[in-house]
Amino acid sequence: MAFEFSDEHEELRRTVRQFFENESDETKVRELMASERGFEDATWKQMAEELGLAGLIVPEIHGGADFGAVELAIVMEEMGRALLCAPYLSSAVLATSAILLAAEETAQKELLPRLASGDATATLAFAEKVSPWDLSAIAMAAEGDGASVTLSGEKTFVLDGTTADEIVVVARSNGNLTLFQVAGDAAGLTREALPPLDPTRKLAKLRFESTPAARISTGDAEPALRRALARTVTALASEQLGGSQRCLEMATDYAKTRLQFGRPIGSYQAIKHQCADMLVEVEFARSAAYSAAFALDEDDDGAEVAAAMAKSFCSEAYSHAAKRNLQIHGGMGFTWEHPAHLYLKRAKSSEMLFGSPISHRAKVAAAVGIGSA
Repeated sequence: MAFEFSDEHEELRRTVRQFFENESDETKVRELMASERGFEDATWKQMAEELGLAGLIVPEIHGGADFGAVELAIVMEEMGRALLCAPYLSSAVLATSAILLAAEETAQKELLPRLASGDATATLAFAEKVSPWDLSAIAMAAEGDGASVTLSGEKTFVLDGTTADEIVVVARSNGNLTLFQVAGDAAGLTREALPPLDPTRKLAKLRFESTPAARISTGDAEPALRRALARTVTALASEQLGGSQRCLEMATDYAKTRLQFGRPIGSYQAIKHQCADMLVEVEFARSAAYSAAFALDEDDDGAEVAAAMAKSFCSEAYSHAAKRNLQIHGGMGFTWEHPAHLYLKRAKSSEMLFGSPISHRAKVAAAVGIGSA
């Protein structure tokens, strides 16, 4: 597949990179990751109102910019470089994609303008304790009918689950996967922050005890949810690409300036090899991430497979780049004061989010018939 960025795409990249350099420097990242909320409301509103990022993939009829996966990939790549602390993946990508692809028109009209304007944030709660990233393993079932639906059970690994204003819950109704809207302050809802591996991205466990919910989808939402997750993992792969690129830049810059025995450490073969390996993996990841984004916008039949490939490639490339970056920085890279460990933690948490590289390769294998009888 051939893909090429337009002048408008490059201008979008320059604009968001400048914004994140100003609003998400290392000092700000450390401040926000240590806070309970994890992001600043003022910055979120600025992202929504001045840059249109909260509604980037929301149709114009609902107050959004009506862009596609390619533009989203550019924005997510820059967010990954900056380690942005914001509910973007949860609200502007995951929840928005689920609402766009699976919710009824009435729910779209009610929810999407609020999300696009930055007046509210949302998240999608679907993972459960058993096989958390497998939609077919979802067991939570809705009780009641009509306006008297309630939910009971538990969801885990919910992105920004403690701060989201609206929670879109995936549960079973008459055997089908269905979307339900639950207010963040609903009765019977308990939100508990999970101990973070990556403090820059907040995860939560949600407990529902006869919690009132509104049904916002009809029929079986599973096919639409699979497409929404493909969009989300493609966006996450682009974020991983941005992080791995930044790790490569940090490592090579340090290798050029750090002297040992009167020579830059980058002149030694062992460091050269590590930097070269990083570059190769980052470029493979770039091809995979961009290919998946363009496939989604072209509505390619293989878009879900491309998304799985991108997540697998980018997860491993980011983890390897973050590890090598830390190693090249030596003892200083292991200290709390150096940002290398922040990228390593983001890399490892993102690697497992929405499924491990192995699980995504298994999806690709199944799609092409490898291992079938």
